[in-house]
Amino acid sequence: MKKKALITGASRGIGAAAAKALARDGYDLFLVCGKSGEAMEKIGAELKKIYGIGCETALCDVSNPVAVETMMKQAGEIHVLVNNAAISYVGLLTDMSLDEWHQVMDTNLNALFYTCRLAVPQMVRRREGKIINVSSIWGNVGASMEVAYSTAKGGVNSFTRALAKELAPSNVQVNGVAFGVMDTSMNACFSKEEMEALREEIPADRLGSVEEAGEMIRMLAKAPAYLTGQIITMDGGYI
Repeated sequence: MKKKALITGASRGIGAAAAKALARDGYDLFLVCGKSGEAMEKIGAELKKIYGIGCETALCDVSNPVAVETMMKQAGEIHVLVNNAAISYVGLLTDMSLDEWHQVMDTNLNALFYTCRLAVPQMVRRREGKIINVSSIWGNVGASMEVAYSTAKGGVNSFTRALAKELAPSNVQVNGVAFGVMDTSMNACFSKEEMEALREEIPADRLGSVEEAGEMIRMLAKAPAYLTGQIITMDGGYI
């Protein structure tokens, strides 16, 4: 049986790049996003044509545990779970509403619980599985004006390390990638001047590409079983 990878937030950016990278390795795909179904279906159709893989898609709000349960039943057997879906809020903490805070937490952190608690039993039963959580350098050090996002990603890091210890005896590996400033639409809220200032602080003198991010996720999917519980920082030397 071919292995299947489930990727959340798969309609664009890092999620779409991860789908392409895993398709190159022959994984069947189950792609998930919250709103951009047409774009995701186009990506899936292209990957099926190019790589001859199976690819299913599903619209799912990963911040909703009931929706996630329905989606995971549709996905079936999953060998690689990539928790990538995320949203950001840029602004003063005191300007955030309760709903905005909870939405960031539900999408960026709680969704990992919703997906993992359903994927883990089958991985434990098979004694095989990879869980890859997409994090951020702001989860390591925090970012001004992004308190909620930083808090959620810090939680992703702790979730990853703790679950890895829990699942290591069952030969299921859990790792994360703390990405630096990447060239994605999430950064569209920043002005050209702000992005240039960020770039100047990065030793690599550029933003990271989504293709590089996808390749790192692919590498973690293929990594030796002894690599688990790690938060790999990929930031061009920024931190």
